[in-house]
Amino acid sequence: MTGLGPAAWPPAPIWTERLVLREPEARDRAAFIELLASAEVHTYLGGPRPRAELELEAPEISGRRPGFFVVELDGAMIGTIQLDPHVLERAGNRRPEAGETELGYLFLPQAWGRGYAAEACAAALDWFAGALPGAPVVLYTQTANVRSMRLAAKLGFTELELFEAYGAEQWFGVRPPVTPSG
Repeated sequence: MTGLGPAAWPPAPIWTERLVLREPEARDRAAFIELLASAEVHTYLGGPRPRAELELEAPEISGRRPGFFVVELDGAMIGTIQLDPHVLERAGNRRPEAGETELGYLFLPQAWGRGYAAEACAAALDWFAGALPGAPVVLYTQTANVRSMRLAAKLGFTELELFEAYGAEQWFGVRPPVTPSG
């Protein structure tokens, strides 16, 4: 991953109080397909992908790349977290000086409302702070996505600007560099 520099990948699994953040495995394929085909998950992300298309195209092991974590609860995948390079050429990207790494997350609807996203994102951000001390992280979300807006605030992101893209108001925030708590 551009931006992770000397960080070893993959890291050992990251354990939180209830979750494990780890590299994707073949056993996660069905959950990946469910995540990408879910209309609920993709309400603010341009809509779901057709399940039949995903069944044909999805690789045995999805998303195996630095900064991409599967979030596991009791042995099953419930979501993903991505710490990806901030692609300046992508439509809607703003303020390159804010940081090179963008936080993204997707969780299956049955995992919503239990604090798993906050727990997993905090652990991933803590890992990132240890891998790249002093590097800020950015985040985009639609202002209409109330859950995502609450999570961004809980994780310490602050608004840099609001802008219009994809036919909706977008929120762009940054989480200043932090020292790992571990």
